[in-house]
Order: sequence, then structure tokens, then C-alpha cells
Amino acid sequence: MTTIAVYNIKGGVGKSTTAVNLACIAGRAGQTTLLWDLDPQGAAGYYLGQPGAKGKGSRKLIRGKESLKELVVPTAFPNLDLIPSRFSYRRLDIHLHTQAHPRNVLSKLLAPISAAYRWVVLDCPAGITLLSENIFRAADLLLVPLVPTPLSLRTFEEIVVFYQRKGLDRRRVLPFFSLVERRKRIHRETMEVFAARETRVCRSAIPSLSEIERMALTRRPIAYFRPRSEAGRSYAALWAEVMAAAQAASRGRGSS
Repeated sequence: MTTIAVYNIKGGVGKSTTAVNLACIAGRAGQTTLLWDLDPQGAAGYYLGQPGAKGKGSRKLIRGKESLKELVVPTAFPNLDLIPSRFSYRRLDIHLHTQAHPRNVLSKLLAPISAAYRWVVLDCPAGITLLSENIFRAADLLLVPLVPTPLSLRTFEEIVVFYQRKGLDRRRVLPFFSLVERRKRIHRETMEVFAARETRVCRSAIPSLSEIERMALTRRPIAYFRPRSEAGRSYAALWAEVMAAAQAASRGRGSS
């Protein structure tokens, strides 16, 4: 099982649309995939036509009195299961702080289902919290969408600094550009500066397109229903790079 977390400190950068589309691509390729919607807003599940688990708490899950396997629901998409969001996830940090080893809870929760899935995709809430550190430790690859503006690059630097301060493997962080408008000079220049500075950045970028925004209305993932569209091809190219990076990371862990 390989765990891919789609994360950024900032909101509104395309985390949920990316998580949903990449998970659909993986499932369509015949690989068993689980999408866990960790954001209390529940956007990922909504895009898949699945409501969140309203009225259910998260304390039992954190305390190990409820398993992830009990929460998995099938989707209408091949080889893709979902753990729907819960609004109570807004209190996850509070419950995590009550545990003896609060930074490794997510890893322990995921371990029992590792044999059932080739890929686990985490749609993560914005912010940098104890839950974020759990995500960093559980993820084999942290996929970071960046809107190509100087402020986004500063946000990425904060993630890298946090990784280094906590002794985490910086090589697991993989940025890519999202909501790209190439006609904007600031977008083009920011991408060029970042690519020259960073050795690890995806060459594939997700464009800012109305059809991606319309997923909230159609609840139809672009990569599944329109794979040959510009957006569909962009997500497919990004997924190819993510798979290659995950395989390289796996080889690196095996040789270390």
C-alpha cells in the first residue's frame, strides 16, 4: 500500500479536485484505491456523489474503538472505495492530543487495511496542526498543489521548514502547480523561478478551467468522464509522475 496525501497549508488550491481525479484514475487502471476524505467540509466525497457521515463522532476512531474498515463505503467508480468525511473531524486535533503517541495515530489506523489497497489517497484539510503532522508521518508522498504566485512559494517553504524541524524525509514532499493560467505573466515567471530553484517538482500542471470548477455542480470527476479533455490529460500526466515518484521513494526506503 502506498499512501498519497494531497496537502497544503492554504485552502482553495485544488486539493480535493486533485485527490478525487487521481483516485479515479488509479481505480480505472485496475488498482484498488481508497480515498479518505479528512476535510470536515467533505468536498471529495461530495464530488463522488457521496454524502458525509453526519452526526458521527471521531473520538471512537482515534481511540481505536472503531476501525477504518467499518467506515469504508463503495463508490460508483471501479476499484475505488471511500471513507466519507465527518463534520466532527474539526475536533480531530483535540482527540489526537489525548493519545500516548499523538503523532502516529493515522499510521496505526491505516496499517490494518494495508493489504486491501494498492493506493490510499488522503484529501487533507488546510492548516498546519497535529493532524497535519500525523499526515506527514503516514504519507509515503506528500503531494502539494501550488497556485503559481509568490505567496504560494512562501507557503511551500514553511512546509519544508516544518519537515526539516521534525526530522522528516524532505524527499517525500512533491509539489506541483495548480490553477495555472499561463496567459498571466506572474504565473509563468513564478513557475520558472520555482523550477530553477527546486530539484523535485512535477512538470505536469493543472490548468485553471471552468470544467474543473463545475465538478461541484456535475459531481462527475473530469479524469473519469472526460479523460481526453485538457483537464483529463493534465490529471493523467500528473498521476504518471506521482506513480514514478512513489516507486522511486519505495526503492529508496528498500535500499536504506
